[in-house]
Amino acid sequence: MIEILTPRLKLREWKEEDKEPFFKLNSDPRVMEFMPKLLSKEESDNFVERIKTHFHDHQYGLFAVELIENQNFIGFIGLSIPKFDTFFTPCVEIGWRLAYDYWGKGYATEGAKASLNYGFNKLSLAEIVSFTVPKNFRSRQVMERIGMKYISEFNHPLLSKGHSLEKHVLYKIVQK
Repeated sequence: MIEILTPRLKLREWKEEDKEPFFKLNSDPRVMEFMPKLLSKEESDNFVERIKTHFHDHQYGLFAVELIENQNFIGFIGLSIPKFDTFFTPCVEIGWRLAYDYWGKGYATEGAKASLNYGFNKLSLAEIVSFTVPKNFRSRQVMERIGMKYISEFNHPLLSKGHSLEKHVLYKIVQK
């Protein structure tokens, strides 16, 4: 079982009991502001199953994140392979999604730095990307705090032309 420890966080594989708090954050409009839609319970649970499959197939993925101090599940942080074709794929993406009550405490940055370290030092990745919509300033700030550099804008191929979230910004970091 893969685990990554930081001073305040445990990044780990998923447990069945993570599904309910994960659904709560996936149905929170504040958390999902820059995602195409809120997820139903079934969609959220299916997402967890896809994450587990990714771990099985690749030996890494979007880790469930819990606070070390109280073992509270707070969301996910980790690495994944995007399932769409564009000019920068195939690639490995770093991403995060935390419950609203845990925003603004540095958890995303702390966990993302640990995930980058895992990707570069354990998986020997050459580069890692991240992307979001231009207005998602909180995620963009995390990308910059972990050393990622802005590359370009692109239209997300899984969103329809003219969708309010179609335009994305791409960031990248390379192995030093």
